[in-house]
Amino acid sequence: MRIALIDYHLNTTNAIGHGFHRIAEALKDEHQFTVFAASFDNPDPAKIEYVHVPALHRPLFLLFLSFHVTALLTVWWYQLRNRVRFDVVHSSEVNVFNRGIVYPQFCNTAYLRNQWKTSRPSGIYGLIRWLDHQLRALAEPLVFRFARRIVAPSDGLAREITTIFGQKVGSKVRVIHNPVDIEKMKQPDDFDREGKRRSQGFTPDDLVLSFVALGHFERKGLPLLFAGIQAADNPRLKLMIVGGTPYLIESYKQRAKDLGIQDQVVFVGTHADIRPFLWMSDLFAFPSAYETFSLVTIEACAAGIPVLVSQLYGVEDYLVDGFNGWQVERTPEALAEKLRFAFENRALLPQIGQNAANSVKGYDGENFVENWRTFYTRYVAEFSSPSGVGTPSQLQAK
Repeated sequence: MRIALIDYHLNTTNAIGHGFHRIAEALKDEHQFTVFAASFDNPDPAKIEYVHVPALHRPLFLLFLSFHVTALLTVWWYQLRNRVRFDVVHSSEVNVFNRGIVYPQFCNTAYLRNQWKTSRPSGIYGLIRWLDHQLRALAEPLVFRFARRIVAPSDGLAREITTIFGQKVGSKVRVIHNPVDIEKMKQPDDFDREGKRRSQGFTPDDLVLSFVALGHFERKGLPLLFAGIQAADNPRLKLMIVGGTPYLIESYKQRAKDLGIQDQVVFVGTHADIRPFLWMSDLFAFPSAYETFSLVTIEACAAGIPVLVSQLYGVEDYLVDGFNGWQVERTPEALAEKLRFAFENRALLPQIGQNAANSVKGYDGENFVENWRTFYTRYVAEFSSPSGVGTPSQLQAK
């Protein structure tokens, strides 16, 4: 079958890009893939066709607005020029009006209603983020209504979409968990853990926490984690932060200083390979306000690291409190209590980490690909007419 994949930036550093790469690479000999994106790291140009979609890249709300127009026109012109129609059009998020498969990783409507007030950034950055979320929230009911199928990465997001947009939309939702390179995340026997820890200034007496996020530090709970470390009042608790832009890092260095925990916090910046930082950690901490799958938490589990998280969609599917990690309320006191417990019971952490690794084995890429292979086949059997992109005006004709 002929399949179109549509997304902003198709790279392996984000959940959707990683998933699309997996699908196209694994099924390229079975189906004909054409990728429409503003940027794409093509793993096999001989078998996977890439069509560039021009778009304004910054700020995010302009990327959202421009991509809606240019992606629609690019796909339409491609089909007209080549006299083809796609059997499947598979787009990410609510980035284009697609009469095919929509693949959301977030519900902006729910986030603005329930979490925005407590996790919003400040200043002009916060205003830009708010505008981006608002535009996406406005698009969600239209895009979900227009789609034939909606594929969510977790049961929690599927429930949320159904609750907010109604059973008519909810009946379209299916769940396929995002993939994780389980084998790749395992710590190799020759990894110099103590040497790596020393290189970051940690001592054998330190309990090292890791926090990983490309950005969105407020929503992902870094301010709360700072407050929890301050409340725990233990100088041997150390936090290693992976990710963030230079501006974001500088602002959070100042926050740490204002709280008096600057000597307990290490910023290592953004790295394409986060595994060494997980492997040198004793505990992965991620008290996020809102996630729909939390790929990085599964990666930490696969790396054999116990996790300390808030109640999150996706994580709830495999986390057993006290067995492979801990789930806590989003308060400094609750975090501090678990941090003290982890420090006082460090001998338990390796076994809890092993339990975590065992609990996420089913999230490997092979299962992910097989689920999508089956889904595509059933989708085409159910909807025999070709898929396509469209405009909101076409909603009235459905």
